[in-house]
Formats: sequence, C-alpha cells, structure tokens
Amino acid sequence: MKYAFSFLAVIALVLIAWLGSQIPGMPYLFGVALPYLALMIFLGGFVYRVVHWAKSPVPFSIQTTCGQGKSLDFIKQDRLEAPNTTAEVVARMFLEIVCFRSLFRNTKSEIHDGPHITYESSKWLWVFALIFHYSFLVIVLRHLRLFLDPVPACVGWVEFIDGLFQIGAPTWYMTDIGLLAGCALLFGRRLITRHVRFISLVNDYFPLVLIFAIAITGILMRYFLRTDIDIVNIKQLTVGLVTFSPVIGAKIGAIFYIHVFLVCVLLAYFPFSKLMHMGGVFMSPTRNMKNNTRAVRHVNPWNPRILPHSYAGYEDEFREYMVENGIPVEKELPPKKDEE
Repeated sequence: MKYAFSFLAVIALVLIAWLGSQIPGMPYLFGVALPYLALMIFLGGFVYRVVHWAKSPVPFSIQTTCGQGKSLDFIKQDRLEAPNTTAEVVARMFLEIVCFRSLFRNTKSEIHDGPHITYESSKWLWVFALIFHYSFLVIVLRHLRLFLDPVPACVGWVEFIDGLFQIGAPTWYMTDIGLLAGCALLFGRRLITRHVRFISLVNDYFPLVLIFAIAITGILMRYFLRTDIDIVNIKQLTVGLVTFSPVIGAKIGAIFYIHVFLVCVLLAYFPFSKLMHMGGVFMSPTRNMKNNTRAVRHVNPWNPRILPHSYAGYEDEFREYMVENGIPVEKELPPKKDEE
C-alpha cells in the first residue's frame, strides 16, 4: 500500500493539472503563478534547512572512519578513510559527492546453512545511483536552453554529447533513458530487497514515482506528442519567467502544463523530504570532520561554563557541616566566643 499510495498521489496530480489547464484562465496559474511559488518555497526551504543544520552544535567528534588514523610515523595512515587535515577532508568530501564513494564500498550479507554469514561486494546500488543522479543533472543542464537567450555554448555541448548516438528523429538523449532506468531500478530495489522494503515508507516511494512521471511527460512532449506542443510559445514563456515578464501563448498543450505542475510539486516538496540530502551531505559531521581527536581536543559547545572550585574553597563553604558530621577537615573551625 505504501507504493500504491504514491502512484495514486501522482495520478491525482496529473489529473489536477490536465483538468485545470482546460479551464479558461487557469493556464496562467499552472504556467506562471505555481512555478514562481514553487521556486520560492524551494529556495526558502533549502536555505532554511542548510542554515539550521549549519547552526546546530556538534557535541562529539563523530567522523566515520574505516581505516588507520594518523598515529606513529612508521604506521601508514589511510588519508581518505581517516582524514587528519582540511585537505584530506576536502578530498574525501569531493569523492563522496562526485563519485558516491560510500556506496561504492557497499556490501551485502547473507546467511547460509550452518548457519554461516557471508559478506560480499554489492556495486549495483552504486551504479544505479550514478545513472540516476547524473542523468538528472544533465537533463537539468539541457533545460537551461529554454530559459536562456542566447543559449551558452556549454549547454549546446552538453546537449550534443547527450545525443551523441544520433538515434531517432528527434534524437533520443541517453539521459532520458538513464533517468527512467535509474528510477525503475531504485524503485525495484525497494520492492524486491526484503529488508529494504520493510523500512521503506511512502516518502521513499513518492519522490521516485514523481520523478518518473516528470520524465515520462517530458519524453511524451519531445518524441510522441509534438503536434500538440508549440515550442515557440514555450520558449517565450520560459524566458519570460526568468525576466519576470511571462507571456502565455494561444496554444501550448496540456501535456506541458502537466509536466510543469509535476516539476513544481517536486520543487515545493524538496526541502521537506529526504531529497535534502543534496544539501545535507555538506553538513554531515560524519563526513566533514577531521579524525584528529588524538591531537586536538574537541570541546562540546553544549557544555555549561563552570568556574573552578578548589578544595580549600569547598571546605571554607561547608566546613561547619563537615565538622558536625565527623568529616575530617584541614582547617579547624575557629573557637566560638563565650556567651556573655
């Protein structure tokens, strides 16, 4: 039911956009108002979450290490698994963000007769993640041609390389297939792998289904429903959105409004979902801290400021009570004056 709810939610969103775009005056809502609103929610929510994480104190030095830390000179240090300097931390973060290094080291465990437990390398999740994320990135870069006039040369090169195989007319892009395959494989992993299926929630399935629907509607516009799409009016609208002077042409096509509405939902949903790992990876103390606790003391910022209190001061404060209870003291009580 968890994944079924995600499908039903996306279908409902598609119907809302399709029916709404048929009502006179509503294309302005789906083509102008909602994109601006979604972008504001995305930027505001993204900045708020990152700033909130950045301001959160780190009480312990909790970097994740999987190798030998810096020790004696004759003991070889693993500089990436146990970084000791800022440069080593930057190198580790770079490989984590660009190459998904922790997923590359992913392993799986299985129980066999005996019972015996075995650990094996499992690279397929790393491959799926690379395909999905880099396909998504390239598609976003390609879409810049709709918002910029003139189109930068770098965007043209990205588009050329993406369609290098020159399959079909119009040319099929490799990233279109890659994004669909990545979504399908990551979704299938949550269904097929038992322990992953057990811990998966609706908010794990929904983004994958939503992104899959965005990819499908985009592919339909480019390859199959071209007669219903006026690319000139779309370009006029998208450039107008960037320059804050949007103009909606006479006919753009319902599939375009469905596509844009789904993208708006993704943008608005992004800051409140697990997709925020895009910004959270930079704030992760298990990755961005140095493994130098042997050389540098990590002070807990939550510790209250405690003034030193010597034993002599403690005895001066409680000497009378200590004497009454038979506790030895270093300095006796002064003699009491005789009562007159």
